[in-house]
Amino acid sequence: MKNQHYSLRGSLGSREQGFEFSYQLAREQLTKISDIQEQCRKSGARYVGSNEVVINYLNQPYHITLPDAEISLEDSNVEVSQKDKILILHYFTLAKGTPATSVLVTYKQLPGGISYFPAFSQRAIAPFVKHFGKNPEMLIKAATKLGGRETDYGDVSVTVNAFDYVPITLVLWRGDEELAPNGNILFDANISDYLSTEDVTVLTETIIWKLVRDIPST
Repeated sequence: MKNQHYSLRGSLGSREQGFEFSYQLAREQLTKISDIQEQCRKSGARYVGSNEVVINYLNQPYHITLPDAEISLEDSNVEVSQKDKILILHYFTLAKGTPATSVLVTYKQLPGGISYFPAFSQRAIAPFVKHFGKNPEMLIKAATKLGGRETDYGDVSVTVNAFDYVPITLVLWRGDEELAPNGNILFDANISDYLSTEDVTVLTETIIWKLVRDIPST
């Protein structure tokens, strides 16, 4: 499917303009889908009717109205951010329905991932390790709000289903007197059938900062 690698980096002179341009492109892509029910099947979205679908994003239901592609959080008056709207539309329009492989890959194994990795590491891995590396148990508690579940990688790890078919696994190693804490972020090998590599960066960064905000205060 063409036109999926929309920029989320404010390339039109400002970040806000970039988001608006990307959102408009994503809305146009949505109008090109001829079989919305089939796309719901591929993405795991719920088909409400000819003018609405519901998609799970970070453990919350979001409504997409058709054909205008307005997006709202269910039972909430909170405005959905432009960045979240773009991610939701990109996921829905690109989704190929590919089953999970249960094979985990690193960011560098994604298309173009080696080139993007320095930015990904700075925007996602570095803050992840900074905020959770010295107390990994906080990660488990913080991830609960996003529907995260504990997994068996590293010293502490959780898997968060960003979307129905996009599990993201966050792994921490505690470190010791000689080694600093370390971490990594892993993806199912099918993720490129649902999101571009740049979208994976933005999504992962979004998850990390949501987790940081939900760090228990006690």
